[in-house]
Amino acid sequence: MSRSPDRLSVSRLNRQRRLVCDVVSAARRVPFFPVERLIALHELAAARAAAASRIGWAAIFVKAYAIVARDMPPLRSWYVPGFWPRQATSGESVATLSINRSIDGADLLFWAQLPSPDRQPLTELQAAIEHRTTAPVDEVFRRQQELARLPGWLRRSVLWWNLHSTSRKRPKRMGTFSVSTLASHAAFNRFHPSPLTTSLTYGPLDDQGRSLVTILADHRLLDGVPVAKALARLEEVLHTDIASELASVAAARVGRTAA
Repeated sequence: MSRSPDRLSVSRLNRQRRLVCDVVSAARRVPFFPVERLIALHELAAARAAAASRIGWAAIFVKAYAIVARDMPPLRSWYVPGFWPRQATSGESVATLSINRSIDGADLLFWAQLPSPDRQPLTELQAAIEHRTTAPVDEVFRRQQELARLPGWLRRSVLWWNLHSTSRKRPKRMGTFSVSTLASHAAFNRFHPSPLTTSLTYGPLDDQGRSLVTILADHRLLDGVPVAKALARLEEVLHTDIASELASVAAARVGRTAA
């Protein structure tokens, strides 16, 4: 029997989808503007291929951006509204990485917090990301699951408080910057929603080995020039600190092979 073209199917949003809606609603209040830069990554791509362990681009960009944030406090800050608006700044970076998990045939979005990525070896950072993409969601995203189960009004209240709190726990709960990309799917998401002060995304490499890298920035705390400087510094870090570490990982591979 064929399905009638006039038939309409309506179903409730699942808990995870409702939580995403709340995050998107919070992100709409952030006056984001994008700043972009084409960054040549062909040499870094070759270094990745030669490394002893697989190091994903997500780990590379998360660490590189956290290194940039060491000397740029606004990248570790957030806007605190009120009668006298304030700027709160964390002493460390915490990356919030968007991760897609396929569960029972459905694609669900989760956010992984990665504390102090600038101080972690790339191999350990990659292992942490892989753990969050493979381990049971109730284990690695327990707090997010608990938040999703709350009634809507309470869930939104908790989210608002966590975003605007000046508590020292705020960075670990929400992150100081986010990273979201569809590069592995050969696609771009250059203007994705995020409730944080900055959010980084990068596209797939073109035929010249370049990637279009975008920083979305909260105009309440940042203007175009410092964001452009952050992108220039990011490119420098990728070609120095990150390239050097990848070379060390490759050297370790050669040493084990020779032994």
